[in-house]
Amino acid sequence: MEITDKRAYFDDQAATITVYRHQRRYYWNSITRQCNYFIPAGSSVLEVGCGTGDLIAQVGGSRKVGIDFSEAMIAEARVRHASSGVQFEVMPAERITLDEKFDVIVLSNLVGYLDDVQAVFEQLRQVSHSRTKVIVTYYNHLWEPLIKLAEWTGLKRRGPQQNWMSGKDIRNLLYLAGFETFRMNRNLLVPINIPIVSWLCNKFLARLPLLNQLGLNQYLYARIEPEAKEYTVSVVIPARNESGNIEDAILRTPEMGRHTELIFVEGNSTDDTWEVIQRMQAKHGDWRDIKIARQDGRGKGDAVRKGYSIATGDILMILDADLTVPPEELPKFYAAIAEGKGEFINGCRLIYPMEKGAMRFLNTLGNKFFSVVFSWLLEQPIKDTLCGTKVIRRTDYLKLQANRSFFGDFDPFGDFDQILGAYKLNLKIIDLPIRYRERKYGDTNISRFRHGLLLLRMSAFAARKIKFY
Repeated sequence: MEITDKRAYFDDQAATITVYRHQRRYYWNSITRQCNYFIPAGSSVLEVGCGTGDLIAQVGGSRKVGIDFSEAMIAEARVRHASSGVQFEVMPAERITLDEKFDVIVLSNLVGYLDDVQAVFEQLRQVSHSRTKVIVTYYNHLWEPLIKLAEWTGLKRRGPQQNWMSGKDIRNLLYLAGFETFRMNRNLLVPINIPIVSWLCNKFLARLPLLNQLGLNQYLYARIEPEAKEYTVSVVIPARNESGNIEDAILRTPEMGRHTELIFVEGNSTDDTWEVIQRMQAKHGDWRDIKIARQDGRGKGDAVRKGYSIATGDILMILDADLTVPPEELPKFYAAIAEGKGEFINGCRLIYPMEKGAMRFLNTLGNKFFSVVFSWLLEQPIKDTLCGTKVIRRTDYLKLQANRSFFGDFDPFGDFDQILGAYKLNLKIIDLPIRYRERKYGDTNISRFRHGLLLLRMSAFAARKIKFY
């Protein structure tokens, strides 16, 4: 079909599409729910090819715009969602003329109808800023024979011939248009509501490895290929019974970006850590920007949150005061986030050989186990969830903090709080290998068995909130 025929087709369907979609709402609601999961509150959202506007009207966002080339579809959308606050405009995807940048752009089941998918993706750049996320949904090409059969039998409305596109094809076209796809997933094994069967298959079986590859709907999450910038940095150093490492942390932490501040947060020490922190601030405060505080609660997670609350840097880093992650490694983390390689940088201790005694055998096994669990949960490789060094932009952390109620304040370590929060914000998570050193002063504050059981409980909780929600 030529594009004029496609427009005529959709204009003709506008009057009956509401009833048609309502009859198949189980399928369409699945797409809306998945997209909405990754749209933070307060976001500005654009849907390209919005049809009658059901998706854009139902997802979150403080500013929402839907565009479509069909005048009849847009007219129907304006009537159906008159009170939703969504702005609907007649506009072809190939010529987007909006003078606005959006936080999230959604293309749901659109790419199959486009004559030039790459050209449409290139159009998205003019309505994107440096942190925009693009969500593309399209059916899994493995379902092509079943979709054709459904059209032939009348179970599905027959439409214009669509592009035959795999996830790799869409990823490649996004790349050619200047976007990087950082995650892809699939869901929905049973696209109609069969009591018990659909719930079991779609809520549980469709989330499992291998079976997930058979899901009908596939989702690609992309961002603009970033440019390097220079930032200010805050290094938060939680310290409990670490008096022998405080001065080394000051002397060995490099200056990064435009300016680097060090924030020591002392937490319920039984030695003289707090007194040493105060002395070192007085001794070195003339040449280093050093802030100090005592945490209000208990646990490393609470200390990190205290440090972040007084940080002023554009980029927030954690450096454990035991210095088992050498401070000299921090410029690698800075470069990774400043150059846009990732939006949440997670230290990884399990690549390079460790110093003897740096990590006990059972700890190593535990870390490898949680690596497998979280790689499955987050749909991208993450090798070391418990490395203390993690880096995030302050603007993203503030969003994570505002969204913390979704997962709850359940993590005394702070590692899962940040990793899961970064996933929910749809950030690109990157592992950065470091060399893990043996502790030179003091003893570890980690209990292998007690904390291991707690981590298992948190993993089960995370699975419920991410995979089986």
